[in-house]
This record gives sequence, structure tokens and C-alpha cells, in this order.
Amino acid sequence: MKKGGYVYILTNEHHTTRYIGVTASLKRRVYEHREKIDPNSFTARYHISKLVYYEGFHSIEDAIAREKQLKAGTRRKKELLIRSKNAAWNDLWEEIQDFLD
Repeated sequence: MKKGGYVYILTNEHHTTRYIGVTASLKRRVYEHREKIDPNSFTARYHISKLVYYEGFHSIEDAIAREKQLKAGTRRKKELLIRSKNAAWNDLWEEIQDFLD
């Protein structure tokens, strides 16, 4: 059986910088960003830790394909995508606390 995956978008406090990533464990990965586990990472340097969007997939390959698609899109398309699911740009960290990944 294939392992599933997630594609996610993080932003900073003022929503000026975004990060798109892919992972098999959304809760663990967002935690790593929030805690700045790698202090030299892009997300740590730009204080990006607010989860504003995510999608789940049945396979990690599908999640990777979606990540590439999102990264190729315009800033405007990414903003519209976020607003379609999270109009207020709330931090979705609490929403994923019950995830078993």
C-alpha cells in the first residue's frame, strides 16, 4: 500500500512571504517549521510558520505533483486558492492536531 501525503502552504504574520511544501506527516512537518528545527531554513529566516492551506492525497507522488503545480502558479492564483478554503487566513495549526500522521 502506498503512503499518503500532503501539500501545504505556510506564511508569515503579515502574509507577505509564502512557502509551499510536501510531506507524509503534516502535523510533524508544520511543528518543525513552527519550532524552527533548522534555524538556517527559509521558513526560519523569514518567520514563516502559519499554516493557511493544506490538501491530503492518497499517495505521496500525487502530493508531489500537486506541489509542483502550485509552485508553478502565480502569486494571485495561490492567494485565490488560500481564500477559497480559508478566507480569513486563519492559522490551521489547531485544526490538524487530531491528525494521526
